[in-house]
Amino acid sequence: MIIKTKRLILRPFQQKDFEETFAIYKDEQTCRFLLHEPWKSDNAHEEFDKKVLKNILDKDHTLNLAIVYEGQVIGDLSLWYTEVKETVEIGYSLNRSFAGNGFASEAVHEMIHQLFYELGVHRVQVNMDARNTSSQKVCIKIGMRKEAHHIQDYWYKGEWSDSFVYGMLESEYFEYN
Repeated sequence: MIIKTKRLILRPFQQKDFEETFAIYKDEQTCRFLLHEPWKSDNAHEEFDKKVLKNILDKDHTLNLAIVYEGQVIGDLSLWYTEVKETVEIGYSLNRSFAGNGFASEAVHEMIHQLFYELGVHRVQVNMDARNTSSQKVCIKIGMRKEAHHIQDYWYKGEWSDSFVYGMLESEYFEYN
């Protein structure tokens, strides 16, 4: 699966993407709201290889796509089916050097377009740490609505954390776009 937007290419990870991907995930600020710790030199290749292998989206597999801008991997887009019928969850990370330029919004918006138009998904959702204001802005910008605010529902890196769920139905996407 290769998807082109106005400025980006979304494609499966390739072995040549290791260094640029490591630059994203070794950053403590980037990983602050992710479910894993920053990558270290001793585990980075193993973690990256998992991303390369996740190159198909179906009921049993997660899809990881590199977000590429001007030939450089600047982010990661992950998609997986939830246990709810025809619902896909999206996760995304961006190299902080490229934050604030609308790249995450552009990538997520196009992925949602593909999910609704090409795969016939009924609903898309994003779950996030409630403190992740950048991710909230992405969801709002592309027309998702906040569906839930769970209070201290997740034990997260040594503390209880609130979480937000943003969602969009196929019918809402067509109204918004």
